[in-house]
Amino acid sequence: MKLLDKYIIKQFLSTFFFVVLILLSVITVIDMTDKMDKFAKANLKAADILGYYANYLPWIGSLITPITIFIATVYVCARMAGRTEIIAILSSGVSFKRMLLPYFTGAFVVAVISFVLAGWVIPNSNKKKLAFEVQYLKGKFYYDKRNIHIQVAPEIYLYLQSYNNTTNTGYHFSLERFENNKLVEKLTANRIEWDSVKQKWKVRDYTIKKIDRVFEMTSLSKPGGGTISKLDSMERKGSSMDTALVIHPKEFESDYRKYDGMTLNELNDYIETLRSRGSAGVEVYEVEKYSRFASPVAIFILVFMGVIVSSRKSRGGTGVQIALGFVLSFIFILFFTLFRTFAENGQWLPEISVWIPNIVFGVISLVMYKYVPR
Repeated sequence: MKLLDKYIIKQFLSTFFFVVLILLSVITVIDMTDKMDKFAKANLKAADILGYYANYLPWIGSLITPITIFIATVYVCARMAGRTEIIAILSSGVSFKRMLLPYFTGAFVVAVISFVLAGWVIPNSNKKKLAFEVQYLKGKFYYDKRNIHIQVAPEIYLYLQSYNNTTNTGYHFSLERFENNKLVEKLTANRIEWDSVKQKWKVRDYTIKKIDRVFEMTSLSKPGGGTISKLDSMERKGSSMDTALVIHPKEFESDYRKYDGMTLNELNDYIETLRSRGSAGVEVYEVEKYSRFASPVAIFILVFMGVIVSSRKSRGGTGVQIALGFVLSFIFILFFTLFRTFAENGQWLPEISVWIPNIVFGVISLVMYKYVPR
């Protein structure tokens, strides 16, 4: 069976990479046609455009890997069935499970390569792609959020009424430090400005108030006496002061598909940072993280389903089975997009939502394996 294994693996992988190249070529032509006006408006050179697509194509290739491997599986298996090769294999005493081995071997190779590329290699190239898109393809970004609340550390909270990302200036700034849920220190300023030379923030027209203790004293205004609480505080004012804050101007730049430019390690660190600050939108990054683990598993499920739907010789030829493969691929994309949207909007837990398409298609594959004639 080793010779036959090599034959199937060779056919399977060569078809997969051929399908990837074909789809990437079509996508590139469509994308380039759509963006040509923007390229011309930005007066970009051919080298700049080629450099952009050198980073764009690996990202697209990674996205379509589960679908392309499913189409490749259907095509290879349908051709073998059409030439009665599968009938000959099964008639020789080889079980259907054993025949799945070379397909799963090819799926394992693709899954490992895809996981490594999507987890660490492609995000680094995406940094350049995203920077290019923000600079040339997107309109100028203006940070327009107001009343910004950030938990920069345990029991330390930062507030900005507004921020200008053009001048890197924040207005109506405050920094509060608590101990045991009691305010012990507060820094307020009319504005803060980023000093790119010192890599520090400059605080303008500031006031620092430190609250040392709370004590009680007898109230003379109440009949019969009584006690009231008083704050013992110190206050210091100034016109300008350099300070180091954990925030950086990069945090106020465009976050357009920021997760695409993060490796798995960077995603984990950024998710922890967002959680510690109590920031909104952490679900988007969690969905991206879990999707990178779910995608390699989807490859095995789709290969399994692909072999089942195409291993039987069809009267309509391989065209019918390939068309069926495209339909199932579309349904899978629809499921994945739907549940990803639910998770990003906080309606579903990210660690569950991204796995639902795999679970659904996995169950369908097992039912087909049991009941569909092969």
